[in-house]
Amino acid sequence: MRPPRLTAFAVALLFALCETTVAAERHPFLAAPVWVYNNWSVYDELSDNVRLTEALALEQLAEIERLQRDGVHIDYYLMDAFWFAPDGGYREWRAEDWPEGPGRWFAALARLGIKPGLWFGANTLLGIEPAPAWRSSLSTGGHFLAFYGGGFLRDFVEVLQYWYDRGVRLFKIDFVELGAALAGDEERMKPAEIRARNKAALHGALAEFRRRNPDAVFVAFNGFGGDLGSTAGPFPFEDPIDLDWLDVFDALFPGDPRPADVPQMDFWRAVDIYTDHMVRRFNDSGVPLERIDSTGFMIGGTGTNFGRRTNAWRGMLLLLAARGGWINTIYGNLDFLDDDDAQFLARVQRIYTPLQSARTTRTFGGIPGEAEPYGFVSSDREGALYTAVNPAQSVAALPLPAVVDGAPNGPARVLFRDAGFVPVLDGDEIRLGPGQLALVGTGRYADPSYDLGIEPDIVIPREIEPVGVAFGGRGEASNVVETSVEVPESGDLRIVLQQRNLDGAIVRSFSRRNMGEFFVIEAEQDGVRLPVEIRYDKRIWSGLSWAVGEIRHSALRPGKTVRLHLSSAESKDPVILEARIYRVEY
Repeated sequence: MRPPRLTAFAVALLFALCETTVAAERHPFLAAPVWVYNNWSVYDELSDNVRLTEALALEQLAEIERLQRDGVHIDYYLMDAFWFAPDGGYREWRAEDWPEGPGRWFAALARLGIKPGLWFGANTLLGIEPAPAWRSSLSTGGHFLAFYGGGFLRDFVEVLQYWYDRGVRLFKIDFVELGAALAGDEERMKPAEIRARNKAALHGALAEFRRRNPDAVFVAFNGFGGDLGSTAGPFPFEDPIDLDWLDVFDALFPGDPRPADVPQMDFWRAVDIYTDHMVRRFNDSGVPLERIDSTGFMIGGTGTNFGRRTNAWRGMLLLLAARGGWINTIYGNLDFLDDDDAQFLARVQRIYTPLQSARTTRTFGGIPGEAEPYGFVSSDREGALYTAVNPAQSVAALPLPAVVDGAPNGPARVLFRDAGFVPVLDGDEIRLGPGQLALVGTGRYADPSYDLGIEPDIVIPREIEPVGVAFGGRGEASNVVETSVEVPESGDLRIVLQQRNLDGAIVRSFSRRNMGEFFVIEAEQDGVRLPVEIRYDKRIWSGLSWAVGEIRHSALRPGKTVRLHLSSAESKDPVILEARIYRVEY
């Protein structure tokens, strides 16, 4: 028999009175690492116009079945945003896209032994209208709902129970706004009090739900803390992570994939660096690595992942596994992975899942967002795997620390690397090229049977050196800088641009335009326009603070001068463009 329902106020009061008891009876975390498939980025109704439909969802389920035959393991299939009818209060599916509801999806999942999951927008009204029971919780502007008063929270928990009773076991809670006040309360209550009351109400309600449904899994997305917009932000976070949420959530997410504020010739490596940086900072804030859902693996052709498709997906997968999170989420178009790709994915799962289970993963090296070489290491009694990344515009050495359980590093082997520069192992140190990722095995993992090959989609220069020229701007603040440089006898020219404000802080620019038209690198020699290769020429919903381009030596006339003209279309605030030139050899 289900316990009697409690009002949102009663739940908040009960939580406040029994806070120590709740903390002492924290819900047990997952018993082992899990792998989740999420269909977001196959469709995208926020930064693109690709709609979620039953056909799309079932097509990806058929792809999961195909991948299973190659040994890929999936525990949950999470249906992301916009499955719901706008007027259905999260109880009904969008009829025009799911004319018979989710029945076929649920049945197919059961046949494959996969548990269903659902996305919920919590108290932000994104694509959904307030149900009658929610209206007493509306904020003044009508965009948010308070957890601490009115009928919303009680009904929201009943919705979660409704879907749990139908087999849903994974719940993604997104776009939480703890500052949402009941209409009029913002005038009589301080913001801190509003946030505290919302937190107490939601935390208590989820704790009670999990006591009644102990096999439910919850992941917390936007709204639970952490400054996610930029890797250049201050630390500790201005919006701190509240570790109390670990009482009721299995994992917290550190931000959707986007480019870091670290210039990279390869755009996808900048995206890797963003997620690595945010995982590091969440871990620095006290969140265990196994409790971070890094959300760092996303393939697909939609705007949400900048039309990435499968570019450099192998390194992206290795980083997902290497970060040590127990919720490993694979987003996007599984139909883009062929049978060889599936076997690679299955191998990575088999190698890393036992290491994740051991909870030995830790970070080492510098801070990713500060362009310092860094990595993740996981180990057992027989050896270790080190995933190392060099975000700098130089060849850099990174020490590989001794593993936690005392096993010596011993012989080491590079198991995976980007194409181009060949990493050099020297004792307990690895030398990496600019922007390079490599996987190193020691002990039993140094055996050739663990080799995972080369990432052909990212090619690292074999040599790089700065070219000492100065750029001139137009006044204290300038959207344009220029210089002239003599062409070296060999090598390509790499031009790196970083945008800052007058105080020297990095500035991200946001535009609906292709960023290749926003940040422009122009080169001219003897009055002839030269081709400049760029890879940031995309529509980037998260903004961008840099540009990198290369001029191939074949387009240059050695001994002659090249004129460079770099510009930004930023118009909101005065900016300074900081630029550098490098000679690179591939």
